[in-house]
Amino acid sequence: MQGKEINLFVYNAALSYIGAFEKNTVANHNQIAQANMVTPMNMMQVFAAPMLQKKKGAMILMASLAGFQGSGFLAAYAATKAFNRVLAESIWYEWKDRGVDVIACCAGATSTPNFINTKPEKANFFAPRVQTPEEVVNECFKKLGSQPSFVTGTGNKIASFIMQKLLPRKMAINIMGDTTKKMYRL
Repeated sequence: MQGKEINLFVYNAALSYIGAFEKNTVANHNQIAQANMVTPMNMMQVFAAPMLQKKKGAMILMASLAGFQGSGFLAAYAATKAFNRVLAESIWYEWKDRGVDVIACCAGATSTPNFINTKPEKANFFAPRVQTPEEVVNECFKKLGSQPSFVTGTGNKIASFIMQKLLPRKMAINIMGDTTKKMYRL
């Protein structure tokens, strides 16, 4: 980092475990927490100092729709993605008048190599379509500087609205668990 000016920080790394919580190891749960929460928080701290000093920069944390409610068979991943959304929203508030934009990009299924390697099946006819990484990135850059967090894609926005605003929380949690169970044949 010596001698380099960094004006954009994006944390898009993530670990996940798809399956029953008790079948994963404590060590792997800790790795997920380290990679998905502790590392981005620490990196934000490191990269923030020069950005705040210059009053110029942007930070993007990738979150997930899985982090809006309990998500059976994705428990640790969903919990860590909720953490990232709340962290980004909190820091957005603290830095909104200091020249550094912060946003949580809450994506749904995205056709990354890791997602494709999990071999998911389409859960049902109403499931939002899988987005391309380019669609997610383009939407994120359009939203950066205007709000603390957002959900990518029209289908995801509709699904999130229904799950968060119209359905009882218990039902939303059941839908997420049932969807994951079907997508991954659990």
